[in-house]
Amino acid sequence: MCRNRGQAYVGGMLIAEDLLLLLYDDETGKPITGSPGLDYALAGAVLIELTLSRKLDITIDGKVGRLQVLDGAPTGDAILDERLAYVVNKPGKKPKDQIGALSKRLRNQLLARLAERGVLEEDEGRVLGLFPVTRWPAKDARHEAEVRSKLESALKVGTTPDERTAALIALLSALNVVPKVVTDAVDKRALKQRAKEIADSDWAAAAVKKAVAEMQAAVTAAIVVASTAGASGSS
Repeated sequence: MCRNRGQAYVGGMLIAEDLLLLLYDDETGKPITGSPGLDYALAGAVLIELTLSRKLDITIDGKVGRLQVLDGAPTGDAILDERLAYVVNKPGKKPKDQIGALSKRLRNQLLARLAERGVLEEDEGRVLGLFPVTRWPAKDARHEAEVRSKLESALKVGTTPDERTAALIALLSALNVVPKVVTDAVDKRALKQRAKEIADSDWAAAAVKKAVAEMQAAVTAAIVVASTAGASGSS
């Protein structure tokens, strides 16, 4: 559900910001999916942004993709520039080996900035009156509504998405949360299939699609590690 209050934010949003808005419930202010997937997806979105901006490329060395810096000059966006500088200092690394580091503090930085812009509201409280918790409900969801409109047009109507919308769909598909974002679809299996078709289509350059694939591999690997650790701890 989207709520419209206050003044709409005027200005460009990062793909990671759009993704974060989609992955947080407007009413409860809580994420609809857990870690590490959410955080790695945000890092993947930053890699995609930097690749679309021709700051980074992902070259294929044999069968292994490695990050290549095309332009290390600052973008003017503090969140992007922090991650770009990190890659500049560690060139030639596999993206999946960098996503963990790139994701550190990223979610909190994005949430804080969206709250400063009046898009989200920082709601501090306590669970059971003891444990501090922060929720991030929507304060002005008009930008999110526009993003959702483009998503639904591509996924439900079948229109051709623009590059940024396709990137979001690819990231959501990799996280397997498309039905959690587009909740009113009658046929969720068809919805997921349409998202996968878009993700697999020629919506972007090979390097950008490689960034999505690397994010998916990193999320899968992290989930396997977490599951293994959980199983060991319970044995």
